[in-house]
Amino acid sequence: MQSIYLDYNATTPIAPAVQEAVLPFLAQHFGNPSSHHALGRACHEAVEDSRTRVARLLAVDRSEIVFTSGGTESNNLALKGVALRQAPAASGHLVISAIEHPAVFEPARYLESLGYGLTIVGCDSRGVVDPMSVATAIRSDTVLVSVMHANNEIGSIQPIREIARVCHARDVLLHTDAAQTIGKISMRPRELGADLVSLAGHKMYAPKGIGALYVRRGISLEPILHGAGHEGGMRAGTENVPHIVALGHAATLAETHLNEAAERLAMLRDLLQQRLCDEIRGKLSVNAAEAERLPNTLSINFPGVNGSSMLARVPELCVSTGAACHSGSENLSPTLTAIGLTPTRTRGTVRVSVGWYTTEEEIDRACNLLVSAWETERGE
Repeated sequence: MQSIYLDYNATTPIAPAVQEAVLPFLAQHFGNPSSHHALGRACHEAVEDSRTRVARLLAVDRSEIVFTSGGTESNNLALKGVALRQAPAASGHLVISAIEHPAVFEPARYLESLGYGLTIVGCDSRGVVDPMSVATAIRSDTVLVSVMHANNEIGSIQPIREIARVCHARDVLLHTDAAQTIGKISMRPRELGADLVSLAGHKMYAPKGIGALYVRRGISLEPILHGAGHEGGMRAGTENVPHIVALGHAATLAETHLNEAAERLAMLRDLLQQRLCDEIRGKLSVNAAEAERLPNTLSINFPGVNGSSMLARVPELCVSTGAACHSGSENLSPTLTAIGLTPTRTRGTVRVSVGWYTTEEEIDRACNLLVSAWETERGE
C-alpha cells in the first residue's frame, strides 16, 4: 500500500539537492566554526555562506540573520528577547492574535505568568486579523505585537503590512511567525515592515532542528540561551553546521523556484478542492475560502463525521485533522474556534497541504479515498 503524503504544513521531506549539500559536513568538514585552523575556517565559511543565502531569500542584510534550532526557538527568542530587554521588570505588555501557533502562544502566556500584560486579539470568520483590532489593543506600555504571516491550519494570510503601520505609528515592534510562508510565497520583512521574522527549516525542505530569526538592525534582544556569545551574542552554542548548510541551500532552492512552485501548488490545491466539492455536492465547506490563502493549503469541513475516525479508514493517506502540534489532542483547535466553527464542524475538519513533490495522480487518489471514507463513515 503506497502512501500519499499531503501533510506538507506539518513537515516537508528534505530536498535531494539539500541532502547532497549536507553530506560533506557530516564527514570530512567536521570542524568547530569558531576554531581558527583549516577545518574550523571551512565550517565558518559554510555557516556564513548559508547566512547570505537565507538573507538573500528574505532580501535583508546577512548580519540580520540569527540561526536557531527551529521555529519554536526563534519565536521564543523574539518574544522573550524583546520583553526581557525592553521591560526587564515585567512592566511591559504584548499583543498576539488568537490564531497563533503554540510556539508563540505559550511564550506569551509564560511572560504573562511573570507579570507582563497580554492581550489576545481575535479574527474574522475568514481567519484574518483586523489591523484596527491590533491598534485598539496597543497600550502605552506595549513592547511587542506578534501576528503570524499565515495560519498553519487554514492558510489565511494576514495583513502584516497594515499591522506594521499600526505598530510603528505607536513605536511598537512587530514580530511575525513566517514558518508557513517562507519558501511558499514572497516574504520580505522590509517590504512588509516586520521587525522580527521567524522561519523553520523543516517547513521548507531542510531538516528538522534548524531555523532562523530575522532581527532588524538596531534591535537588541535579551538572549534566552547564555554561553559563549555565538550568533552576534543573541544565541549561544556551537553552530549546527550541517543543518545550517541545509537551510542555506533550501533557501536558494526556494528563491529559485518560488513563483512557479506557488502557481503549481495552487493549481493542485484548487483541483482537489473542486473535485471534493463536486463529489460531495453542497455539503462541504472550505475554511478561509474568501481570504487570501497559502497556495498549498486546504482546510475543509466534512459534515456528519469525526475527522480522526474518517481518516483512520484510509491509513495510506497522510493528511491531518489540524495542526500537527495538536495531533492526538481532544481539545478543539483554537484557530477553528476563533473563526466561529461549532464543535461539531470543527471535529469534521481535515487539513490537506500539498508540496513540491505532489502529483496530479496523488490528488485524484486522495479525492477518491476521502470521498469513500466519508461515505463509509456516514453509513452511505
